[in-house]
Amino acid sequence: MLSASVKISLDHKSYLREPESTTLGRKIIAESIRLIDALGFEQFTFKKLAAEIGSTEASVYRYFENKHKLLVYLVSWYWAWLHYTVTFQLQNLPSPTDRLNRAIEVVARAGQADDPSVAHIDERILHRVIVAESSKVYHTKEVDSENKEGFFLELKRFCHYLALIVLEINPGYPYPHALISTTLEAAHQQLFFAQHLPSLTDVAAEQYTETVNFLKQMVFASIK
Repeated sequence: MLSASVKISLDHKSYLREPESTTLGRKIIAESIRLIDALGFEQFTFKKLAAEIGSTEASVYRYFENKHKLLVYLVSWYWAWLHYTVTFQLQNLPSPTDRLNRAIEVVARAGQADDPSVAHIDERILHRVIVAESSKVYHTKEVDSENKEGFFLELKRFCHYLALIVLEINPGYPYPHALISTTLEAAHQQLFFAQHLPSLTDVAAEQYTETVNFLKQMVFASIK
């Protein structure tokens, strides 16, 4: 997707030590994504992760206080990576309508291909984790305190970035952030429904073109 090597680093309170700064930290991130995808978040443990990476639970706890904060990190990394990717894709498009169209395409197709510019993370697997597990980051009793600590800045920044494009198209539109946050959620939710609860959607599983078309119709019908 991107030609140059990209490093996504988060200045975050979700970790105790920046995992991108060490080989072990990057291995923890890469293997945790694969293991959560294979087992589900409820069955995922640091003990199982340590066995996968040939290390100890204590070494994992040096990076993350618990598995919830590890999931917060993964979700935050995903939004930061997607924000960077969308910005890269939009840089030569002067028309805000063209930019929003392209942004929707990138968001909806984020799970189709691995990004070779980030060697240690398979974004296809991470996307599956985001679709299945990301709501568990926000739907907690601690969401307000974690919000104050900046746990969700990456999502909020990306939402605001796209909301400003909506306002370029229609400066009088009253709900740009609500529309974009709904669109970002729908991009994952419709895929989840298609895979597991198909009677709740008209989009077929893995049919990204259908998802793109649905999201574009929803967004532009609302704006105009």
